[in-house]
Amino acid sequence: MQVGAASVKTTTALQNCRMRSSFSKTAIHQKSALFSASVPRVSGRQAVGKHGNSRISATLEAEKQKDKGSNLSSSPKSSSSGVRIVGIVGENSVSPLKCAPWEQVMLHTAKRLKWVDEGFNMLVFSDNNLLQFDNQREDSIRKELADADLLVIVAVINQESAKWIKTNSETIPNIVCFESSSFLCNKLGGQFIQTGLEESPFKKVLHVVQGKNEKNGSNEVVKTISEAWERHNSDDIRFCILIIINEYIKPVTILKNLRSRGLSTINCIVKNCGSEILNCLLDPNCRKALHCLNSCAPTDQVCSYRCIASYESPKLEAFSLCVLQKNNCLGLDADIPNKPYVPPMSVFRDEDFSHDIAEDLFVGWLGRMRWSWRVVAGQNPAYDQFPCQYQLFYRGKAKGSFWYEPVFQVRTLEGDMVWRRRRYRVRRDKVPGTFYFSVLDNGVVSKEFWTIVDVCDDLSWGLFYYAGAAQAAGQSYTGAVLVSPNGDYPSEMHSQRLLSALEKCGIKEWELYTVDNCSCDNPPLGIPEGSSLYSKIGV
Repeated sequence: MQVGAASVKTTTALQNCRMRSSFSKTAIHQKSALFSASVPRVSGRQAVGKHGNSRISATLEAEKQKDKGSNLSSSPKSSSSGVRIVGIVGENSVSPLKCAPWEQVMLHTAKRLKWVDEGFNMLVFSDNNLLQFDNQREDSIRKELADADLLVIVAVINQESAKWIKTNSETIPNIVCFESSSFLCNKLGGQFIQTGLEESPFKKVLHVVQGKNEKNGSNEVVKTISEAWERHNSDDIRFCILIIINEYIKPVTILKNLRSRGLSTINCIVKNCGSEILNCLLDPNCRKALHCLNSCAPTDQVCSYRCIASYESPKLEAFSLCVLQKNNCLGLDADIPNKPYVPPMSVFRDEDFSHDIAEDLFVGWLGRMRWSWRVVAGQNPAYDQFPCQYQLFYRGKAKGSFWYEPVFQVRTLEGDMVWRRRRYRVRRDKVPGTFYFSVLDNGVVSKEFWTIVDVCDDLSWGLFYYAGAAQAAGQSYTGAVLVSPNGDYPSEMHSQRLLSALEKCGIKEWELYTVDNCSCDNPPLGIPEGSSLYSKIGV
């Protein structure tokens, strides 16, 4: 992971308890959560979107769907069965992901779903296919819709298309519509959802929670889908689909940690971490952090990290170390993702790749500059977009030791820009260009597998891929960082090679977040005295 990810995992893991208490059937957060098990839920701000018609979080109708031959069963599919998903997107529609066509975004999403479960099969069609007067083509799409567990509609505004879809999707138990015609209906678990524009979708959802729909848990699903979609990134688009699968179709393995475990969690925390709880509540910064974290939406990793960055303290670290790392009170587990497989580069400057060369490439510009690399852009929406990211790689005093220290900025809740720094131990894997990283960050151990995907011969840019997990926080993740010596994007002459490197990672260029490298004065750089740099190559 890039900067500060373990901190986010630490904070978000305890927020799980809040989710479990309000939504016990399944939990719906992509990356675990932290803190509300031991303290009361503190009211705070909630993110409310502005695009009424693009959201599905609106009025849940209490009436059940009438029996129209729906293929929704009363119990979820078995874990061994597949899931059939159909996506229909508006012809020539453009997404907010750097203006990538929605059709490309959804086709890429279909590929990324396979990394979660090979049984998740998603077909994507343009609504133009519905209006071609091609009976064979229409019959083929009708057949796919008849067998679908979930229909995802994106940016369909053509009324004729909308009418065709509505007519031919009546038996589908789960339908979600984003940025589409108001003529189309949303449905979760066979229950209709009517999109409204007049008031805050959150108010409408809460009205239902307090009214007729208290028992079905759909309010949490609806809010989470809405918030995730409006973040407009590929991870959260996939997450929207996984939420629905997990809640209404079959359990999703990577969401297993978010299911209720009952009172055992509270008992473990009280029994083993009573003093840490008390110390945290008596410490102003730790107490502020708890209050802040409870005001974040459970899926808002950026919000959670800003809370930690603003109020980071030894008391907070001791709390998470006790609850998660030492006692695993939440009973969580996670493995480093093994998909996609990303091969390391095999040759550098016409020489076969070796461990020494790979480490030298990590060291990069350190020696001629005060840093190894600066991050230009990253793929992970939670961890790769903080301002002013510096990477420091160096060989330690001990024989064979190698270290990585990211230095980065975070804007605190008071509006101040603060520097943060972490320290990872790095060890070689068997294949040159692959490494295992580990760090104890805010009380939680993160382990990551890094791959040097490509580095230009003149070291003008590089691409590093990572996959990691914080086992005690029940969280796994992937990402990639594009680096250069000065934080500038590679020149156009390197564009094709860069696209090829990204393709090896299963990443599209439109997924990358550009890092703000404008105001980066006085970064706390420097490496320990006695450290060494290059072994075989130089800049």
